[in-house]
Amino acid sequence: MTTPKQSPELPPTVEELEAQERRLVFRQFTYDDAWALGSLLVELARERQAPVAIDIHRAGQQLFHAALPGSTPDNDAWIARKRRVVERYGSASYLVGARFRAKGTTFEESSRLDPDTYAAHGGSFPVTVEGVGVIGAVTVSGLPQLQDHRLVVEALEHFLSRA
Repeated sequence: MTTPKQSPELPPTVEELEAQERRLVFRQFTYDDAWALGSLLVELARERQAPVAIDIHRAGQQLFHAALPGSTPDNDAWIARKRRVVERYGSASYLVGARFRAKGTTFEESSRLDPDTYAAHGGSFPVTVEGVGVIGAVTVSGLPQLQDHRLVVEALEHFLSRA
């Protein structure tokens, strides 16, 4: 019996998302790292003509921001809402939403948080430093939530493989 290949459009499981977070950890995260990671995300998005905004925050400070053609001010509002989920829960915004869905509910129904302030939609991923923990977030907005999440993960995987 052969195992069917997973479709790239199937959402990852909670376990797969948690494994991404355990794997995608920095030894350090400097201003230069934020610039290089943000620039890599811009490059990947341009190659795909993705109409996204990209944001990197560390310890409450915005270190990188870019808005590509087709993005709108609404993408910046989504970035802020998704980033707040990472800051509050210490996990990727997509993972937080997936955990609620796994319990048979939604973030909006059960978190008791204002949906105008928090959005557990894919696209914001914690910047985690070894021995320190979550210090910030890298966020993309403009694509469907799973694609936003996957774009950030792809960039982190590529960036960290070079470190």
